[in-house]
Amino acid sequence: MPATAGITEIITPSSIVNETLRQYPETATVFNQFGIDACCGGAASISDSAIRDGADPKALLNALNLAVGAHTVDADNAA
Repeated sequence: MPATAGITEIITPSSIVNETLRQYPETATVFNQFGIDACCGGAASISDSAIRDGADPKALLNALNLAVGAHTVDADNAA
C-alpha cells in the first residue's frame, strides 16, 4: 500500500485477524461489530476476512486503527 502523508496505519489490510487480536485485544469489539469470524476464520487477512464475512474492508480497517489509537487510513488506499 502506498504511503500517504499524515496517515498513521498500525493495522493493514494484510494483517492477520488472530495476530491482530493477540497484539491488540481491544480490537475484539470491532471484529464482533463487523461480524468477522475470528474463531474458524482467524488465520486470514483482515481484507480477506472482511470480504468473506460481508463487511466493508475500508470501514473495518479504519475502525480497527481507531481502536488502537491510529489515525484513519485514506479510503482510496485501503483495500
